[in-house]
Amino acid sequence: MKVGIPTEIKSNEYRVGMTPAGVKELRLNGHEIAVQSNAGAAIGFSDEDYIAAGATILETAQAIFDYSDMIIKVKEPQASECAMLRPNQVLFTYLHLAPDPEQAEALIQSGATCIAYETVTQASGGLPLLAPMSEVAGRLSIQAGATHMQMLHGGSGMLLGGVPGVEPAKVLIIGGGVVGLNAAKMAIGLGADVTIVDRSIDRLRQLDDIFQGRIKTLFSTADTIEREALRSQLIIGAVLIPGASAPKLITRELVGRLPTGTVMVDVAIDQGGCFETSRPTTHQDPTYVIDGVVHYCVANMPGAVARTSTLALTNATLPFALALANKGAFDALDQNAHLAAGLNVNAGLITNTAVAEALGKPFTPWRQSFTGTSVAA
Repeated sequence: MKVGIPTEIKSNEYRVGMTPAGVKELRLNGHEIAVQSNAGAAIGFSDEDYIAAGATILETAQAIFDYSDMIIKVKEPQASECAMLRPNQVLFTYLHLAPDPEQAEALIQSGATCIAYETVTQASGGLPLLAPMSEVAGRLSIQAGATHMQMLHGGSGMLLGGVPGVEPAKVLIIGGGVVGLNAAKMAIGLGADVTIVDRSIDRLRQLDDIFQGRIKTLFSTADTIEREALRSQLIIGAVLIPGASAPKLITRELVGRLPTGTVMVDVAIDQGGCFETSRPTTHQDPTYVIDGVVHYCVANMPGAVARTSTLALTNATLPFALALANKGAFDALDQNAHLAAGLNVNAGLITNTAVAEALGKPFTPWRQSFTGTSVAA
C-alpha cells in the first residue's frame, strides 16, 4: 500500500502523523511511504531521517494526497485537505465529528474511508488511540491552569501548591477518566487540594485506591459540581462520551457566579466542550474572559509538546496502521471489531451511531457502507 504523511496545517500544530521509526516499520512490511517535506522538522524529525527510514519526500500536500492509498495524520483534515480526498482512499486520524458538521459533510462528499482515532476501542473498554493524547492533555491542563492562575493572565493570584502557612489552591476535576487521572497526578504533585467528580462509583473506587486518600472523590451531580466549582480556583473539564458531543456541566449561569480569577480548562473542547461558555481557542491566543472567569479551551493541547505527543501517538497507532496497510481497509475492519469501531464515515455514509446521532444524520452499519463487497451478515 502507498501511505502518505502530510504536514499538519492546523494553527500551531507541530505534531506529525508518524515518526521515522514508524515509517521504517511500514517499509519493512513492504509498503511505500511518502512524507511531505519538513512535516516533522519542527520537532526534530528531518527529511533526511525519513529518507533513511525508507520514505520518499514530496513537496506538497496535493502530491501526498494524489500519491497515497492511505493518509495518516494527527488532527482533523482542514477544508483544503478534505477537498483532496477521494473515494476509497483511507484517512486515519483524529476527526471529532460530533461538533463539526462542516467537516463531516466534507468527508461525506469525499467518498473516502475515514477512521477516527478517538472511537477505536479495545477489549478492556478503553480508547487506545485517544489515551496517549488524553494523558498528555490531562497533564498539560494543570500546567496551563497553574500558569493562568497568575495575576498577569487574569487569574486569582494563588499558587497552586501554596506555601507553608498558606493553603493550596483548590482544583476541581470533572471526569475521572484518563484525562482526569493524569490531571490529578500533576495537581497532587504540585501540592494542590484536588477533588474529582465522576458518575461511575466503580471508577471513583479505583481513583480512591490509586491516590490513597490524597484526593477527594465525589459522585457527580449538578448540585455537587455547583458547590465544588464555587470554591475552586481551577476547574478542569475532562468529560468524554466516545464519538458524541460533550455534556455541558458548567452552565452559563454558574459561570456568572464563580469568583473572579477562576480558571477553567476545557479539555473536552474537541468534542464541543463541557462548559456552556466554551469555544475553541489556539495556542497563539489560548484564553478569553467571561464575567472575570478565565477560559482556556485550546483544541489541540498536546500540540504544545509536539515531540512527546508524536512519539506517544505513533506507539499507539502503528499496530492499527500496519493492519490497515497489510490487509486493506475492509479486511482489517472485518477482522478487528475494535478497529471497525473507529470507522466514522465511508463512501458518503455515517457508520458510527454516536456521530450520526450528534449530527442528525442516518446511521449505516459499517459493512453495508462497503458496496459491492460480499460478506456474511
